[in-house]
Amino acid sequence: MRRVKKGPGRRPQSAKRARFMELRARGWPIATAGREVGVSRTTASNWARGYKVYRGGQVVGFVDRLDHLAVRAISARYLSQDERILIADMRRQGLTVRAIAAELGRAPSTISREVRRNGGHDGGYRPFEAHRQATRRRAKPRCRRLETNLQLRTLVGELLAQRWSPAQVGRHLRATFPDDRSMWLCHESIYQAVYEPGSTLVRPPAVPSTHLSPLRTGRDHRRAHQRRDRRRPRFEQPMLSIHDRPFPPEDRTQPGHWEGDLIVGPGHQSAIGTLVERHTRTTRLLHLPARDADALRAAIGARMADLPSWMLRSITWDQGTEMARHLTIAADLGTRVYFCDPHAPWQRGTNENTNGLLRQYFPKGADLSIHGPDHLRAVEDEVNRRPRLVLNDATPADLFAALLASPNHQPLRR
Repeated sequence: MRRVKKGPGRRPQSAKRARFMELRARGWPIATAGREVGVSRTTASNWARGYKVYRGGQVVGFVDRLDHLAVRAISARYLSQDERILIADMRRQGLTVRAIAAELGRAPSTISREVRRNGGHDGGYRPFEAHRQATRRRAKPRCRRLETNLQLRTLVGELLAQRWSPAQVGRHLRATFPDDRSMWLCHESIYQAVYEPGSTLVRPPAVPSTHLSPLRTGRDHRRAHQRRDRRRPRFEQPMLSIHDRPFPPEDRTQPGHWEGDLIVGPGHQSAIGTLVERHTRTTRLLHLPARDADALRAAIGARMADLPSWMLRSITWDQGTEMARHLTIAADLGTRVYFCDPHAPWQRGTNENTNGLLRQYFPKGADLSIHGPDHLRAVEDEVNRRPRLVLNDATPADLFAALLASPNHQPLRR
């Protein structure tokens, strides 16, 4: 394979950088923003965090992260990054300052000052480094109040060392110094000081802890957030909420409604699917060769295909990614799939209780991939033949068999 040499006039991905920074400002994660603009994960990480420069196996420099000022549109009276690249190209061609100025439509003094001001120590002119220097000068950084007020910094550091939250510190400062506004700080200013690289506020707390950060979350950097209306859906759309179900969670009078979830092994490397019929508490287990949406779709389709339509009216699941193919499952089985609210396991109380019973057979921390379909069927039969107090000491297997034999049954009394 012939290697194509990259010349000095190679253009940067200016439009992609600007779009990347715009997405990051909206709260998009680094990898997602990089994938959206069409760059690799490494490039996106370099833009967001910076990277080290190696020469001969040794670190010789560090390229700062991409600054939003570097990609923001500025007035045409200032030199752009593309113009700086042209200046570098024409200097390598041996053109004079006046010739370069005429080509760019700039004053000769502008080109001369640019080369003299942003040129390297060796007399060379590197356009990307020159643009970064110009961006840093345009930022006009100012000192924070915590840097100029030693008393305030000491007090904030002592409170953070006692695991006070920035909001608590801010309220305490206002209550302690009601007439001295120079001792006031909002919680965002404290967060920025904590997240600053090399911050002296990040130190071990007074009481030993595994977290070096004074924040409750233990973070030493800001986590990107995203507005709810800009979040990408995790599932195929449309999604049916549990609130769209025609009966409340506590109503179990109608048979044929199922609740499902996964029992997960260590490291989320193995799983077993569980389905429980709400009326009779009948349990069915799903053998999953892999913990993904395609494996779950195939397992549910194979295990529930023997049921009549009136015994498979709906399936309620939590918002795990394993149910991403819910539209396909609903179409294959002729049923509806509902999703619970986030962090609301009580909306699938029957399934949660059953998963607790199944831990007798599949304890936490055990590898679940060693259990084949035959063993799962044996566990399923044993659980379904246990008498239940809620069923007046009847067994789920007997009630389920009676339902299949005669759909016009009397509802169980609760």
